[in-house]
Amino acid sequence: MKPIGRWLILCFVFLGVLFPDPAYAQRRKITIKLASLVPENTPWGKALNRMAAEWKSVTNGEVELVVYHSGVAGVERDVLRKLKGNQIQAAILSSFGLNAITPDHEIMTLSCPFLIRNNEELDLVLNSIKPDLEARINREGFFTLAWSKAGWVRFFSKQPVFVPADLKRQKLGTSEQEPALMDAFKAMGYQMVPVAMNQALVYLNGGMIDAVYQSPINVGGLQIFGVAKNMASINIAPFMGGIVMNQAAWRSIPEQHKPALLRIAKRLETELDTSIQQLETDAIAAMKNYGLKINEITAAQEQLWYDDVNRVMASLLGNTFNRELYEKIEALLRTHRNGR
Repeated sequence: MKPIGRWLILCFVFLGVLFPDPAYAQRRKITIKLASLVPENTPWGKALNRMAAEWKSVTNGEVELVVYHSGVAGVERDVLRKLKGNQIQAAILSSFGLNAITPDHEIMTLSCPFLIRNNEELDLVLNSIKPDLEARINREGFFTLAWSKAGWVRFFSKQPVFVPADLKRQKLGTSEQEPALMDAFKAMGYQMVPVAMNQALVYLNGGMIDAVYQSPINVGGLQIFGVAKNMASINIAPFMGGIVMNQAAWRSIPEQHKPALLRIAKRLETELDTSIQQLETDAIAAMKNYGLKINEITAAQEQLWYDDVNRVMASLLGNTFNRELYEKIEALLRTHRNGR
């Protein structure tokens, strides 16, 4: 072979190393590490495993989702730090973790006590405001893959609770990660005691607290109902969850795969909503079988709770809850309730 021929071949090889075929570059394997505080044997854990398998299948193995269940990656504060540093690329966050992303309290406004009162109202509100919330989260360097309604927060107490005065006589334990709700109840005159929820049973047995507000699913799992044997029937607030990815990881995924990955995430979102509602119903039924008493609150008694929070709401807007979003939700619900 002539020298010029060998030179041309070497040039093509060299260029091929520096500038590989674009199709080959897109076939590189992308690993997304996802952190979850939830155990693997829960509806959330099982849904994440299905999502991982489907993402791998639909991308022919180019995108691999590795799920770290049961808080292996740390508590939400640690998870957020690792997300920002790209040590992990995705996470399930509760409304408290999501709220930490949006410093203007938009997410926590969804959990304002007695603002949203049932699943019908929650669906109405989410359909209206989710695009705005997702845009807000995205502006902070994250991408929202899916949301989940993770049940309703209820009062569980040693003594029966029907009206606000019943609860104000008891010491109310609150998670240390829920300052917004604690501020709201403090403003209404409740005796608030910060406590790690995994220690709530110890605090209840020791008399340091007399009641908690938690989702029935958590109360059942932590066996809190063994001491706090009363559950007020009123919904305090929805408990939300979401799956987010940092923007750097989302951008690394080839564009042709993104629509399919989002479809899978949104479908699992719908499936989770159904399974979580059933899990909550089953948890309450199981606790009743072991002695839990449901304090059935009348419409007149419900109004006392609504009036109690409305009395202090002006002082909470702009500090604890986002004023603009609260007013938007309130107007939406007022129209809905008046139209019944």
